Order: sequence, then C-alpha cells, then structure tokens
Amino acid sequence: MIAANVVRWRRYGVGGQELRPGTKSYRGGSKVHVIGSRPGEHEHLTTVGRGRHTGTFITLDMATRHLHTFRASLIRSPEVLRRDAGSSVGRVWGGRAEAEEVAARLERLAAEGRRTRWEGEPHPTPCRCHECLTLSPG
Repeated sequence: MIAANVVRWRRYGVGGQELRPGTKSYRGGSKVHVIGSRPGEHEHLTTVGRGRHTGTFITLDMATRHLHTFRASLIRSPEVLRRDAGSSVGRVWGGRAEAEEVAARLERLAAEGRRTRWEGEPHPTPCRCHECLTLSPG
C-alpha cells in the first residue's frame, strides 16, 4: 500500500494569502494510507487515516496536492486493511515495486498541483506553505 503525510500548512482563500494547518479532516503531518483513486484520475485519492477531531480512522477522498512524501509501506493495522477491503475504489498498484513506482508518480503530481494551484500569485508573508518550508534552510 502507499502511505503519505498531510502537508503541515496549505495556502487558502483569495489569491492563496491565508494559511491553514493541515486539512479540515486531517492534522498537518498526519500519516494517511492511500487505498486507491477513481479510474483515470489521480488529482483526488481515497485515503484512510486518523481524523483531526476524533482520532478514529476515517476514509475520505482528498486532493493529491495536500499530501507529500508518498512511499510504499507495509500495512499491519487491521482497521486500515478492513477499510481497504471494503472500499469500492480501484487500486492502481499490485506489488511493492509497482507501489513504489506509483508513489514516485504521485509525489511528482502533488508537487505540480501545489505549484500550479496559485501560479502567478505572491506567497503570504511570512509563508509556511509546503514549498516554502521545504526550501527554507534548517
């Protein structure tokens, strides 16, 4: 299966001038498991992870641009495996090698989505969006 983390801060609002931590459903930095995507679409992925408010596992579709550090991961959590088995979305990978290949593709797609979402708009000051945090020293 593929695991990823939710971005710590994301740009929001008119011209991307506001910053919000994580997403409405997941805390920033939370680990989520990608259980699939709709056929032919990778802009939105179906994820399983612990919810922001309750701490229990939730399953939801979310934008790929809100995730980073995609990686192939062995899943042992019974709840994640149960939700994966009951999911109606199509899995887009078979074994570990294919999962690593898809994870690399999703990482590139997520970075492209974050870059083009607010293209031409200045970053807020100070900016803590994912791109600015990964480019800052230390």
